[in-house]
Amino acid sequence: MEEELIPGLPEDIAMKCLIRLPYNSHHVARRVSKTWRDLIDSGGLHRLRKQNGESRRVVCLVQALTTLDTAVADSTAQVRPGGFQPNRQAAYGVSVFDPVSNHWELLDPIPGYPHGLPLFCQLAGTEAKLVVLGGWDPVSWDPVRDVWVYDFKRKSWRRCADMPCVRSFFAVGALNGLVFVAGGHDERKNALRTVSLYDMGRDEWAVAAEMEEGRDECEGVVMKGSDELWVVGGYVTDEQGMFRGSAEVLHLGTGEWRSVDGAWLKGRCSRGCVGVGKDGKLFTWADVDPSVRLGTCAVSFGDGTILTGSARPGGAQRFLWVGAKEGENGKVEVMDVPIEFSGFVQSGCCVEL
Repeated sequence: MEEELIPGLPEDIAMKCLIRLPYNSHHVARRVSKTWRDLIDSGGLHRLRKQNGESRRVVCLVQALTTLDTAVADSTAQVRPGGFQPNRQAAYGVSVFDPVSNHWELLDPIPGYPHGLPLFCQLAGTEAKLVVLGGWDPVSWDPVRDVWVYDFKRKSWRRCADMPCVRSFFAVGALNGLVFVAGGHDERKNALRTVSLYDMGRDEWAVAAEMEEGRDECEGVVMKGSDELWVVGGYVTDEQGMFRGSAEVLHLGTGEWRSVDGAWLKGRCSRGCVGVGKDGKLFTWADVDPSVRLGTCAVSFGDGTILTGSARPGGAQRFLWVGAKEGENGKVEVMDVPIEFSGFVQSGCCVEL
């Protein structure tokens, strides 16, 4: 006899109850019964939550770990309470912010990295999981090919297939269970044209068609409602720091690239700050408010965008919220962030749970 989801309740009513369970209780819910565990582990509950509008988007940040002690030390150094000075040797972790409940939490450290996340690692979110890719070993500063996946329903990390090659400061994007990495530079600081695709379900990497030119320190953007991955800005090997004003676009259906001249602001770094306006054109979030103009990191999550950055070199981090309806020209609001989550933000992404 098939086990009932909730004894005594019709199947459809029981399912409506389950899809309304908060995402942060799924790791407990999967222990209730084999039926619940199978539904959660298979991804079936996540798909039903999305179909019924019950899923929730959270913001994940690679963030410098800040304690009350370091915050007080910064305050005595004439930096606002809770501020972080990026020149301090810092360890990094993954912070998760739920915009609906206004709740912050720090994920458990990645196994094998007691000194914090790999520096300059990149994040991607797909299939209700968080993917951490590459970066530099926080002790030796050697680039790594590591790929780690955090499963929110299990609250655990899993080591996955390494990236095919070493690359730093690359573009990343995720769509339909696939994670794309493009550009960046190799161990000799040569800008890369190569592109790799990671299949989450198969835990396998594949090689995609190369871009027309190498792009170091570029940014990846997946256009909403399309099958296109944009690799924005960056520079070639012989023009270190001379950021291009162009982009290259990969159509996932055909696997072909096209170039878009004038897509970006020539001479401006695109990393972490590319926005897409209502007209479909790209803009930089760094120009939205002067308090976040340096080291800007923007993460959009459907209902709005979180901006972080500082007004001056070595300045305190500022956290701003911009509503989705206002976009880049709308009113910004200052976020009240707990001291322990006020550290410098290196990168971020959104995960739908």
